[in-house]
Amino acid sequence: MTAPSLLDLYHVASKHSNYQVLPTALAPFLHNDDITVQSRCERERLAYIMAKLPVAGRHVADIGGNTGFFSFELLARGASRIEYYEGNAAHHGFVSAAAAQLGLSERLHAHHEYVTFEAGGLPRVDATLLLNVLHHLGDDFGDPALAREAAKQHMLDCLATMAQSTEQLVFQLGFNWKGDRHLPLFPAGSKAEMIDFLTVGTAADWTIVAIGIAERRDGEVRFRDLTSANISRDDSLGEFLNRPIFILQSRHVAPGHPASSTDPVPGAIHA
Repeated sequence: MTAPSLLDLYHVASKHSNYQVLPTALAPFLHNDDITVQSRCERERLAYIMAKLPVAGRHVADIGGNTGFFSFELLARGASRIEYYEGNAAHHGFVSAAAAQLGLSERLHAHHEYVTFEAGGLPRVDATLLLNVLHHLGDDFGDPALAREAAKQHMLDCLATMAQSTEQLVFQLGFNWKGDRHLPLFPAGSKAEMIDFLTVGTAADWTIVAIGIAERRDGEVRFRDLTSANISRDDSLGEFLNRPIFILQSRHVAPGHPASSTDPVPGAIHA
């Protein structure tokens, strides 16, 4: 039997398929015209992340990496190694095949699993991308019997656990639990509510270094630092682009050192 092509693997249907454009490195093999995708401003988010997060020579985890856009783009920008985690078999297959095609299998380690965020369950890395994953708690992973408020607390518990294994975290959270608009995590669905939830709930474990907010100017979307002018919800952008990008610094993991609950983080601004 012939192995499925990259294009076939990309197009395998699931509720999380067609979420990402193709990474630049795959342009010689596939084209964005070959795929059907509803872009979620991957390149615009990447531009903001790269302005805030050094990646050259660093070991990075990409949790819930989908079809690998961020994993491959971080490798192209000098990351030494990527730990890619994805529970969807087709997405994992696509990224594994793409890494082999690009000669990157030694630098991109593809893990076919949903991360459970248990203590000790993740390797020590320099930085982690956790983009739009935790609001699927009780759906794609975790206990489906959790009530909403218990689920929100468990999300904070997951972030607390991660502060023991990664120095920096790039984080996004959806406004709706399990992706269901009938299950809002915050009564008004506002950025201010989400920012307050994370600021208070992660204070013991993380310092918030920056918060990126999507703005549309002259027809183009760009993420800019949080201000009093852009904190209000902009319904014209849709739910996804109202999700802030949080850049977090662990209070427990110092650069280049193993995880410890007592090690200070040099240069961290403690609230």
